[in-house]
Amino acid sequence: MTSSKIDNSQRTAAKVAGWSGLLTFAIVVFGNYVLLNPLIVSGNVAATAQNIAEHQTQVRVTAVCFLTYSLGVIVLLTALYVILKPVNPGLALIGALFRSVFALLWLLAPLNLLGALRLLSNPSYLQVFEPDRLQAMARLHIFGLAATVCAWLWVKSNYVPKGLAIFGIIASAWCVLCAFVFLIFPHVNKVVNDYLFDSPMALFELIVSFWLLFKGLKPVPPNQSQADAL
Repeated sequence: MTSSKIDNSQRTAAKVAGWSGLLTFAIVVFGNYVLLNPLIVSGNVAATAQNIAEHQTQVRVTAVCFLTYSLGVIVLLTALYVILKPVNPGLALIGALFRSVFALLWLLAPLNLLGALRLLSNPSYLQVFEPDRLQAMARLHIFGLAATVCAWLWVKSNYVPKGLAIFGIIASAWCVLCAFVFLIFPHVNKVVNDYLFDSPMALFELIVSFWLLFKGLKPVPPNQSQADAL
């Protein structure tokens, strides 16, 4: 049942979700693409080791970014749960649990970074700096499931434009499908660019964050609430 009344806790949570969504996006992009990726030479462990040895502070800052991102995801999922709980408590909880697992999986990244940094003299440990595609796809799969559940609740709630929410369902379901396909055909990324897997879902999450921050939750007319309840 969709409530027609938006309380103060939901309004506050919408602002928190907006800020945390934007900040976590910026942090993970900065840590992954600005700090870490330039140090990795694909297929060349020696060159990667040299880059890491020469930029250890950069690697440590990357680990901090990833830890901060995981904490930001926890803040985000808490805020989304507060917003979407009145729509469907069970589904809101499932979505929050999926995001919790996603945050825990992301914690492996900084642990691997710091572990490899301590064991820099052993080339075998440097392999963790190579993209772990299976682990990345597992994270993508979990996040896609969480985003699909939340997008469905956005549709039912009418708190954001319905067209945006429907786009979110399609984008997140596409992400889950791509993760499944990758598990069956691990070389599919040679045919389809990796960025096509999750870019639509990332775009949806980004737009929703902006909407919550600057527009807030759209009130639901009482007659719409009653229609949804039938």
